[in-house]
Amino acid sequence: MTTTMEYHNPVLLKETVGGLNIKPDGIYVDVTFGGGGHSREIMRHLGPNGKLFAFDQDTDALANVIDDERFTLINENFRYIKRFLRFHGVKQVDGILGDLGVSSHQFDVPERGFSTRFDAELDMRMNQKGELSAFHVVNEYDESDLKRMFFDYGELKNAGALANTIVTARKENPIRNTEQLKKVLSRFLPAHKSNKILAQIYQAIRIEVNQEMDVLKEFLEQSLELLKPEGRLSVISYHSLEDRLVKRFMRNGMFEGEPERDFFGRFEVPFQLIGKLIVPSEEEIAINNRARSAKLRIAEKR
Repeated sequence: MTTTMEYHNPVLLKETVGGLNIKPDGIYVDVTFGGGGHSREIMRHLGPNGKLFAFDQDTDALANVIDDERFTLINENFRYIKRFLRFHGVKQVDGILGDLGVSSHQFDVPERGFSTRFDAELDMRMNQKGELSAFHVVNEYDESDLKRMFFDYGELKNAGALANTIVTARKENPIRNTEQLKKVLSRFLPAHKSNKILAQIYQAIRIEVNQEMDVLKEFLEQSLELLKPEGRLSVISYHSLEDRLVKRFMRNGMFEGEPERDFFGRFEVPFQLIGKLIVPSEEEIAINNRARSAKLRIAEKR
């Protein structure tokens, strides 16, 4: 049996859960259950009438379910948070926690195809029942879509050349696994920078496969509807694309543009930021290297 810590070492555990300012009889949601580390910490603060709902679309996470009548695990993508909470008779909640990105477990299971360390089939689906896989993206997307993906989600300046190289190579043979993908793109992977560039390439494909930016936007908009006044939103992101969306939404309730101002130049925003950006300590990064890029932001609904 995989322990919670092996499955996913929870990042910024005390800070993220502390940011929710938990009421013992409140209703809370952990939208990224994984190994259940954050959920177990939330449960420690709940009284007998408190409730915690958790989401995880990965069936592997079901092995970590918490045996407690106050806890409900929903095996679905958190982009459907409002729909499935409604199904359970919940219309408003006191706090929502999100630890975005890929769990340690998903990185460490070679056949999932998330890690640059292993040779594996091109997969990268967080939901293993999902139809769109990395194989489909790499072998069937047209060149312009591949270029957009590498540029937008990998922030790669040579996105066009990467896309063209993939399209040219796959005419000969399909690109089936991670080793073949690395070989096809080898001229873009100089030894001194190969890990960094590969991580950007993988990130771009993974975000596309799992529609992570769309999911995050839908989740944030629904969170605003679900939270009670003074309810808290506590979100950890791991790359600048996620963090930018979270930061903007918490600051003014929008992803683009600025709120409309009234006659006096004032505007209302739905959240109040709680504290400053929180990042892991050097000690935490030493224990858990994957924490190094984590950024925690906390906001309270007005």
